[in-house]
Amino acid sequence: MAEQMNTMHTTIVITAVAKELWSSTHFMMESIEEESVHSQYGQGYFAGTDAIREQEYPLLNGTTYLDHAGTTLYARSSIESFSDDMISNLFGNPHSMSVSSQLSTERTDDVRLRVLQFFNASPDEFDVVFVANATAAIKLIGESFRDDPRGFWYGYHVDSHTSVIGVRELADMGCQCFDDTDVDAWISELGTAQSKIPKLFAFPAQSNMNGRRLPLQWCGQIRSAANEGRNVFTLLDAASFLSTAPLDLGEAATAPDFTALSFYKIFGYPDLGALIVRKSTASVLERRKYFGGGTVDMVIASGAQWHAKKETSIHERLEDGTLPFHSIIALDAALTTHKRLYGSMSNISSHTGFLAQRVYDRLSGLRHFNGMKVCEIYQSGYGNPALQGPIIAFNMRNSHGEWIPKSEVEKLATVHNIQLRSGSVCNPGRTAMSLGWAGEELRRHYATGLRCGDDHDVLDGRPTGILRVSLGAMTNLKDIDSLTDFVEEFYVEKVPPLVPLSLPMDANNIVAPQFYVESLTIFPIKGCAPFKIPEGKRWEVKREGLAWDREWYLVHQVTGFPLKQKEYPQMASIYPSVDMERGILRITCNPKVTNGPFSLEIPLIWDAKSTSVMSSPVRSSCRKGVPSAYEHSSSLRAYASPVVSAFFTELLGVACTLARFSSLDAELDIKPPNLASIWKNRFRRFATLDSFSRADRIPRQNCQKYVLVSNEMSILIVSRSSVNRLNEIIKANTKPTSGVSKAIGADLFTSNIVVAERVCQPARAEHPYAEDHWSSIRIGKDQLLFDTVDPCQRCQMLCVDQPTGVRRNEIFAALPKMRKVDGRVQFGRYAVISTKEGENIGMGPGSRTIMVGDVVLPTEQNH
Repeated sequence: MAEQMNTMHTTIVITAVAKELWSSTHFMMESIEEESVHSQYGQGYFAGTDAIREQEYPLLNGTTYLDHAGTTLYARSSIESFSDDMISNLFGNPHSMSVSSQLSTERTDDVRLRVLQFFNASPDEFDVVFVANATAAIKLIGESFRDDPRGFWYGYHVDSHTSVIGVRELADMGCQCFDDTDVDAWISELGTAQSKIPKLFAFPAQSNMNGRRLPLQWCGQIRSAANEGRNVFTLLDAASFLSTAPLDLGEAATAPDFTALSFYKIFGYPDLGALIVRKSTASVLERRKYFGGGTVDMVIASGAQWHAKKETSIHERLEDGTLPFHSIIALDAALTTHKRLYGSMSNISSHTGFLAQRVYDRLSGLRHFNGMKVCEIYQSGYGNPALQGPIIAFNMRNSHGEWIPKSEVEKLATVHNIQLRSGSVCNPGRTAMSLGWAGEELRRHYATGLRCGDDHDVLDGRPTGILRVSLGAMTNLKDIDSLTDFVEEFYVEKVPPLVPLSLPMDANNIVAPQFYVESLTIFPIKGCAPFKIPEGKRWEVKREGLAWDREWYLVHQVTGFPLKQKEYPQMASIYPSVDMERGILRITCNPKVTNGPFSLEIPLIWDAKSTSVMSSPVRSSCRKGVPSAYEHSSSLRAYASPVVSAFFTELLGVACTLARFSSLDAELDIKPPNLASIWKNRFRRFATLDSFSRADRIPRQNCQKYVLVSNEMSILIVSRSSVNRLNEIIKANTKPTSGVSKAIGADLFTSNIVVAERVCQPARAEHPYAEDHWSSIRIGKDQLLFDTVDPCQRCQMLCVDQPTGVRRNEIFAALPKMRKVDGRVQFGRYAVISTKEGENIGMGPGSRTIMVGDVVLPTEQNH
């Protein structure tokens, strides 16, 4: 026994020593790793990156912000310093001689000098012109060259921002788009191709699409090849580059003639830009015709047209009107705070370059179970700051090699508080080249409806845009982990799918399930609260769907476009109800929102005197196949009563009113809209009054398929069994929270019809997703026939609990793992009245109806 005890003691001692040794070794390894990381991570910052974030960027709590190429974020102390400055001093309009005005002038001059110092630019060689943003700076150069009586020729690089490309429309002596090889060839020919016509070549210091950094030495090479720049000028778009890299203009001989930038890209605030002008080439701007207040010494207003421009400085001749002097003063605070926090742009470049390499390595290394690469990244060279900035442009594929739609990725990322950007990111040239699109193909797809920013993600088997992740000075390792963990969790297929997306019903079941209508719901006002049809109440079905469903819309009084609950969440607190006995639409509101009773009643019948007619384009954004931008031209009647507009304007805090749509209004179908003058002005930006399609001039035909403004289909069906299965998965993947129910109701899916099933035997299970296999269903005593069509593709609004407005992110965390097809999250099915029923629907006393409790008889596909 003693020997056994000694053996046990020895084992325990050895084990303890081993643990201590392992712990010590593990600690040393972690320390070495941390030391390696921190040699590049936040080097030169006044404190650790996480400490800076906690102190200066509380707005980042709970958020992974990865769109610094759009704008970086402003530091709290910068805003506080600016606020203190504004409270402590009186700043007047600089175009005056008062004490307050002179203070503004002095501060503006000081900041102008600080900007030059920030770029190591000598005030003897350069001047700073304050403008609204980089685009305004580029436009100023383009307009100045346009006003030259000789005209000008324009060249631009294919990686250019849209604003740079736009200058070509002003170049009456021709233009050319270059790639790198073209630029080198053009430079080599400059010495032998002298011309009296001014030439302007523009390029970005960094592609805002994929972060590729272009050769800044082109400016000096062009000037040297063109005999010291005679009639050949360079415009550098430095906006994207300057967000994370230093620009040194110390060598004026090799610097750009004109440099455009936006300060919010560097500091987050203020929203201000600048044009840095090389003084030796500024004479080309003298021919600009327009002049504004503050840029002239004298103007004769009548008689002979004569004016004298200011001659004291370049900026005084180009800064039209009153300067945004408050923003310039804010820039002073931003410069001070930025230097205190980060030391220099070189420190930021090192920090973001290290993180970008980390993102690239992790994303490029992701593989599906079959070895297929997950991410297609449209650039390499990470780790070399001379060649690559901290922007990662990519798309993703599934294990079959099919592209995952970019907009669906962005939606799911938003649900998980990850903010990135998708689309062509205002860089049409490089995006098209990376994705293999030719100009004629893009024009063809534009003609069929493709638009910038829409969700037509894949056409002809190719993506139409990219996903972009861009890093900034305050990006930390946790941000990188959040992004890469998100991609790995939702888009890396670790095992082959064992079961299809949905399970068909077992054909060998002894007792088939019996389906019935559990609930009926309509949404009288699109985006507002639902109206549940009472049990025992039969409800009319029209050709376009359930009666009164999505017949009204809230529209912006200035733009005329329908309001969306995503942008105005208060819409969920507006409760419309249809009172058939009184013939009214009654609209009430949540008392917590209005601080008391608040209601409005609208007649159900048309009253032409109380409405004005407008034409509204209808976008069918979720339809599969070749897209059509505006497939249907629908008519809305806007209520002219100020009481109606005041009611909704007060509730939502935005100038809006109620409008109505009805596909059965013959007057709207036959006659072109005749807008009242007030609506003509409000809707002229998107409604062409004199160009109506033939379909707008003739009555609609029987059995024609109707599509409302709100949806691509009319009736949305959700299965109770499918909701139950989703709840099981959410429960299994959610940590139990005391007193909080994680179960979700079918109402959350904003369906019109919830179909439940009666399981006849206790041991027999439900059939979730059986609706995926239905080709049609019959409902009710009349066996009204509906054709089931496309599945409903879900967006992030599914996460918002309508009665409370609380986000339920666990829903969208579960759905993509079980209900994703072609990269899109699907739940529920759309249905339309079968063409076989068309002649019998909506024809007076013989109208068909359905009600809660009606039997539902599905027909499966291929049966």
